[in-house]
Amino acid sequence: MLCAPRGFCAGVVRAIDTVERAIEIYGPPVYVRHEIVHNKYVVESLKKKGAVFVQELAEVPGGDAPVIFSAHGVPKSVPLDAASRNLFAIDATCPLVTKVHRQAEAHFRKGRHIILIGHRGHPEVVGTMGQLPENAISLVETVEDVAALTFSDDTELAYVTQTTLSVDDAAEITSALHRRFPRIVVPHNEDICYATTNRQGAVKQVAPLVDAMIVVGSPNSSNSQRLREVAERGGCPAAHLVLRGGDIDWSLFTNIRTLGLTAGASAPEILVEEIIDAFSSRFAVTVEMVTTADENVFFPLPRRLREHKME
Repeated sequence: MLCAPRGFCAGVVRAIDTVERAIEIYGPPVYVRHEIVHNKYVVESLKKKGAVFVQELAEVPGGDAPVIFSAHGVPKSVPLDAASRNLFAIDATCPLVTKVHRQAEAHFRKGRHIILIGHRGHPEVVGTMGQLPENAISLVETVEDVAALTFSDDTELAYVTQTTLSVDDAAEITSALHRRFPRIVVPHNEDICYATTNRQGAVKQVAPLVDAMIVVGSPNSSNSQRLREVAERGGCPAAHLVLRGGDIDWSLFTNIRTLGLTAGASAPEILVEEIIDAFSSRFAVTVEMVTTADENVFFPLPRRLREHKME
């Protein structure tokens, strides 16, 4: 049972296209700070085309080669550092992540302390917290973290969330925040992105109907890990995160008749096809598509690339 929607979201497509377009325009090397998206296959494919991935800007030599910021977003200190070194920077931050940054900044200007619901150390969380001065944002990961907050009742508070959270987990935490701080200001629109919500919705529908579920994605992909958790909570007896066909542990699938299959927002469709082919080589496979939402979201490339005229 093949979940739809699955795989690439508009922000991931934009980020990958940004790297490929920059290589096309300026030629290799094009430097990318951190993984452009959390998928090893995608990163390796871009390396072969001329992308050079670095952890920090200090690894980027001076010169005219572009340096691209990943889809997860970066702290404000990063573009400031790039500007101080006269680096040619291109920002591939997902527009939905940028929206969260702008919300946090607006709350800060209005004198509110911001509570960020997210996973400590994730690049998106690091980027969001880095939009504002230290101590302007408090991070909570669990309901227990909410209980440990010590703000007084008259403290002006607002919350924002990481875009790739479990919808159900986030709902539990926001409910806890509302109970603890009834006056807390909520986002105008849901921060968890459409793609995360839609992919989790499809998994919820399929999970109780199958003997096992495979989520195609990388271990460091937050949205992929959340899909695996959603499948388990939704009644699937066993849910496994698999990068690609050659990584399947066949001992886990010896006694199944029905398999659910989905992919995280940073996993390309070719890897889904690899999984199906791998099972087809061992079993008689019939594929049934389960569609729970239609997606037609498109984000244009960063302006610097859109305005460049190819010679």
